[in-house]
Order: sequence, then structure tokens, then C-alpha cells
Amino acid sequence: MASQIPPLPRSQASSGRYDPEDGLPSPQRLWAMLTVGLAITMSVLDSSIANVALPTITSDMKASPATAIWIVNAYQLAITVTLLPLASLGDIYEYRRVYRIGLAVFTAASLACALSHTLLELTLSRVLQGLGAAGILSVNTALVRFIYPRARLGYAIGINAVTVSVAAAVGPTVAALILSVGSWQWLFAINVPLGIAALLGTGALPTTPRGRHRFNIVGALLNAATFGLTIAVIDGIGHHQSPVIILAGVAAALGLGFVLFWHESHQAYPMLPIDLMRIRIFSLSVATSVCSFVAQMMAYVALPFFLQDVLGRSAVATGLLMTPWPLMTAVVAPIAGRLADRYSAGMLGGIGLAAFGVGVGLLALLPGHPSSFDIAWRMAVCGLGFGLFQSPNNRAIINAAPRERSGGASGMLGTARLFGQTTGAALVALIFGLLGQAGTALALAAASGIALIAALVSTLRLLGAED
Repeated sequence: MASQIPPLPRSQASSGRYDPEDGLPSPQRLWAMLTVGLAITMSVLDSSIANVALPTITSDMKASPATAIWIVNAYQLAITVTLLPLASLGDIYEYRRVYRIGLAVFTAASLACALSHTLLELTLSRVLQGLGAAGILSVNTALVRFIYPRARLGYAIGINAVTVSVAAAVGPTVAALILSVGSWQWLFAINVPLGIAALLGTGALPTTPRGRHRFNIVGALLNAATFGLTIAVIDGIGHHQSPVIILAGVAAALGLGFVLFWHESHQAYPMLPIDLMRIRIFSLSVATSVCSFVAQMMAYVALPFFLQDVLGRSAVATGLLMTPWPLMTAVVAPIAGRLADRYSAGMLGGIGLAAFGVGVGLLALLPGHPSSFDIAWRMAVCGLGFGLFQSPNNRAIINAAPRERSGGASGMLGTARLFGQTTGAALVALIFGLLGQAGTALALAAASGIALIAALVSTLRLLGAED
């Protein structure tokens, strides 16, 4: 049955004990990774496909663009404020259970999105969908830690990183293909059969130890309020809200953050993983992750404007010219994962982020009339660098935490990515607001600088042991 401990490998069967360090036996391991990959793909895709459909949805529902943007924001905000609380629930009640419930909620909410007739219905359904996605994303890396043996953890996380990167990159293309043959409702309806298939596969996921501590309700509320307000303030800065409102938001976020930190510092199992942040490798890896995703999102947002408005390329050409980036990431990430099982994440991450920073910098310095090859190989350098960094860094975050705190580490990994991406998008919006079209090159230059700072932070890990 799905709730039983998975079959033991022969090396463990003689002792009659299940050793989670050895991961799952084959073929159960394969089915478990396929289930994880399918669920992650759906949750990541839904972060981007709605962007492409916004004009169509806005017209269909006769809503204003400013109001319709909440179709995107509601999903992202719901994920951000619930990642750490749901990761904590995974530590307490088992990662597979949180994953399964999150997947069920996501699938049901996708159906609700497809059946929505008003903007309010769709927005509320997107909130519910975001909660389900948070259940998936909060513990997926923790599950991977128990699916694969410790000696191959880097390889497994490399596969995970490829799945996330490719899903995020192909989101607009998938959305465009679906919209070319059907209505916007199919963007969400297609998740229903895929979600059911993934739910059937959750029986292959590993059972994991349960914690003996209680769920920290006060910490969950403080966490949601702090991160939610922080994201709102960052978004407000990017959209040039009133300075008075921004300052009030900053003050409130700082106040809530102080209360959250004080509360969590007095908990044996903090929801905000302060205990893990005291581990040097963990905190440096999280800082590296935040900086890298700030740089990545700044480049991702600025590049289409740079290629179309500055270099005069068409929308179709822009999509094709950006393809070498995710393609190279997909090629390099599994290789980097294997290397991470043997070499330092500080070294691999430093080299990768330096290459990424150089690649973005070279894009910012393109001449006025570059050839497609000039653009494509620079994109490939960016993808190579980011792929070399991501898998080792994710492995370092997960591996630095005790196994019983895998959920907290997995939640922090996702939170760092989302916080970095949100900050990066807001910074580009701020630069564009101040400089207009001339800000595209500056945004790319700033992304290059932040990536190089991340490379420096990564190399600081070489000063101490990582395992």
C-alpha cells in the first residue's frame, strides 16, 4: 500500500532495517522522480503561462489591465507566504502527505480556474492554486533527499533544477501553443488530467520520519504577514507607489520582521529556519541563491525589451534568440549535479556565477547591429553559468541541514528563489520607470554586477567545510 515503507534493497533486507540514506530501490525511485517532476512542472508553468493570456482574459472579462494583473500576483503571493509554513508541516506530518494534499488542491483549483466566469472567481481560484503549488514546492527537494542515496544527491537535485528551469523557460511557448488552438480556459484545464496522473504516482514517494513538535500557528501568521508585506513593498517600489505608502510599508515590514525573528529565536523548531541560518554553509548558500535569482530575473525581464526595442528584433526572433539560455542550463545542470557530489559547491557556484555575470555583461555591451550568432552565444554563456551554479548550490542548502529539518531547508530554498525573482522584477520596473527605454542596458549591467557579487559570496564557502 502507498502508506507502507517502500521495499528494501537487498543490502538492507538482511538486516531488516530501512536506511533512508540509501534512498529508494529501483524502479520505485524512477516512478517517484517522475511524479515529483510532473507536479513541479505544472506548478512552475502556472507561474508564467497566465502572463501570456492576460490580454485575452482581460478582454474576455472586460476588466482593466491593472486589475487583471492580480491573476498573476495572487498566485505568486499565495506561494510566497505559505512556503515555509507548509515546509514546517512536512517536517511534522510527513513530506509525502503535504505533497499529496498540495497536488490535490492544485488540481482542483485548476478546474475552478477553468470554470471561472468573473475576474473575482478567477483570482480566488488562483489563490487556492497558489496554496496547492506551495504544498508541492515546499517539500519537493526534501522528498528528493529521501528518494536518492546521499552519494547521488547532487545528481538528483540537478534533475530537479533542470525541470524547474525548463518549465519556467517554456511556459510562454506552451501558453502560446494552447491559445493558438483553444481558449484561455484550457491553460488551466490541462492541469486536471496531469494532476490526476501525478496523484496516482504519489504512492511511489518515500515515507519520511515525523516530527514530535507542534505546528507553530503564531509563527505561520507572522511569517505570512512579514513576507506578504515585504513582497508588496518591493512590488510597490517597482510600480512607483507614493513614497509615504512605501515608507509606511517598509516600517511595518521591519516591525513585523523583528517580531518574527524574536518569536522564532525562542522556538526549538523555528518555522523561519533561524537554526539552519546559524550553519555557515547554509546561510551563505541561501544568500548566494537570493543574489543569483535577483540577477536572473533582472536579465529575463530586461532582455525582451533590449532585443526588441533597442536591437529591433521581432517577438518571434526574441524568443528564438533567448532559447540557448534555458537549453544550455538544461544540458549543464545534471552534469553540475554529478560534479557537486565530488567537488565544492563554493567552487562550482563561484565559477558558474562568474560565467553567468560575464555573459549578461557581454549582452549589455552588444554593438548596435549584432548578428544572431553574437547574441546566441552570449545567451549560451549565461545558461552555462547558471546551470553550473544552481544544482551544487541547491545540494549545499539541502545537505547542510539535518535530515529531520529537510522540510525547512526545502522551504527556504524555494523562498530564496521567489524572493530573489520578485526583487529582480521590481528593480527592472524601477529602472525602466526612471530611464525608459534607455534603462534596458543599465538593467543588464546591474544584473551582471549582482551575479558577480553572488559569485564572490559563493566562494566564501571555500573558507569552511561544506559537509
